[in-house]
Amino acid sequence: MSGLTSVNQGDLLVFQPKPDLPPPRQIVGIIGWTRVNLFKGWIHTVLTLAACLLLYKTIPPLLSWAIFDAVWIGGPAACPAGAKGACWPFIVDKFRVLMVGLYPHEYLWRPVLSVVIFIFLSLVSAMRLLSNRKLVSLWIVLPVLLFWLVNGGMWLAPVDQSLWGGLMLSMGLALVGILVSLPMGICLALGRRSNFAVIKALCIGIIEPVRGVPLITILFMASVMMPLFLPVGLEINNLLRVQVGIILFSSAYMAEVVRGGLQGIPRGQYDAAKSIGLNYWKTTFFVILPQALRHVVPSLIGRCIALFKDTSLVIIVGLLDFLGMIKASAQDPEWLGHDAEAYVFCALIYWIICFSMSRYGRSLEELREKEAE
Repeated sequence: MSGLTSVNQGDLLVFQPKPDLPPPRQIVGIIGWTRVNLFKGWIHTVLTLAACLLLYKTIPPLLSWAIFDAVWIGGPAACPAGAKGACWPFIVDKFRVLMVGLYPHEYLWRPVLSVVIFIFLSLVSAMRLLSNRKLVSLWIVLPVLLFWLVNGGMWLAPVDQSLWGGLMLSMGLALVGILVSLPMGICLALGRRSNFAVIKALCIGIIEPVRGVPLITILFMASVMMPLFLPVGLEINNLLRVQVGIILFSSAYMAEVVRGGLQGIPRGQYDAAKSIGLNYWKTTFFVILPQALRHVVPSLIGRCIALFKDTSLVIIVGLLDFLGMIKASAQDPEWLGHDAEAYVFCALIYWIICFSMSRYGRSLEELREKEAE
């Protein structure tokens, strides 16, 4: 609050404002934030106290198990049955299997190099060091390059795909699924809004049946039923069949997300494009589609995260992804009884990857908001 003070200047009485007083301590700083966010009314107060009680009951035992009473070095003998703390040497001993499955030890440099390339391109994309056209080109080339490194061929010794597994397999299925299903979903969304009855019916016939069944059904069809319909002598790798099933499933959901963005574009945008002489394809790719994709960035990122987590279902058809290797490693006779450490490590890795994807999506949203301003 401010006030007035009077100052005599000769025969004149001049009023000058006092300096503003600082705001009350109850509404600013930590105290103010706490009152507004944690204790604003009796309902908020009860919920805050209940949350504090829950944290008090869970955090100390969790810290004791995971850190203070945990075993950090040694072998199976250092982790007797019934120990109070976690046995992290189990994760160290199984780390290679959890990351790359049964991939040959002498060729481990190839998946390691693949990870380095993937992380480098992800950082370049997040920091926007290249133009959008160059980034799109690099992301299109990336799966081909990584497949060549991991699979072999052309000056590299081939590695049987039955030896692939762990986090490498999960990331590979998710990466290829996202990069292929997104453009397919865009095409299906545009086809569903087409004025040509045949194209529209074909796209609806792909989208609706796929969205009407769970992913497990599609994986079973791809892995078990598809070989029965193939000509005699023609065999398709199980991993490829599963990848196609994941792409098809994701494309149907991507199509509906993109279609929602297309429906949110005002009709005036089409009329404005026509008024300057743009045809259908130029209007779609230079005017309508960029705006529609900006509107559905959160939903697209959500679908990408869901696709990565859905890769854990491939264990049903005999592929040992990250979660599958976690389960298999926990059954090792030398390390029986350490399932908790395995699943905690698995949850941590999944959270780090999904959180990173969500933060990248948030950065895209902020960029979109800046461009809109």
